[in-house]
Amino acid sequence: MDAPRTSTGVIDPRYGDATAEPPPWEAVERLLTEAQLYWIVTVRADGRPHAVPLVGVWRDGSFAFCTGAEEQKHRNLRGNPHVAMTTGATGADGWRTGKDVVVEGTAVHVTDAEDLGELAAAWYAKYGDDWHFEVDGEEFVEAGPDLSARGRARVFRVLPTKAIVFGDEHGQTTYRF
Repeated sequence: MDAPRTSTGVIDPRYGDATAEPPPWEAVERLLTEAQLYWIVTVRADGRPHAVPLVGVWRDGSFAFCTGAEEQKHRNLRGNPHVAMTTGATGADGWRTGKDVVVEGTAVHVTDAEDLGELAAAWYAKYGDDWHFEVDGEEFVEAGPDLSARGRARVFRVLPTKAIVFGDEHGQTTYRF
């Protein structure tokens, strides 16, 4: 999958130092790649938001996550694929030195066996045995010898349309894809 193209980050002068330089996108991607925990916001059928923490991987310019077919976020995605994902690295000094990122985009169901295999390997490389998956058809299954106890999950990739980076003395930078 080709990585989406980004624009140059634009500082919003209403929320920080208008003379500041936007962080380079490569630094933002590094934060997205190295984060251990993310939050995903989906929209319920009645329009109410649904937010949950989860693990995932930033790979090839997009965010991948998995969910069981009966979970609320999966039911939400069937009706509305628009999502917001957020993560951050506030660090020991809190909001003065950390960065938080919100990525808005569309969640697309990943079904290609090769893509799923690469994503399963990326999950394992990042999280080890805690999130070790094998591919079965169009889903992840938990790795392990006990077939009856293996959970199944569908995989989604968030194709970003916009990213907002918060940090550096209250600055806000927007990237468009």
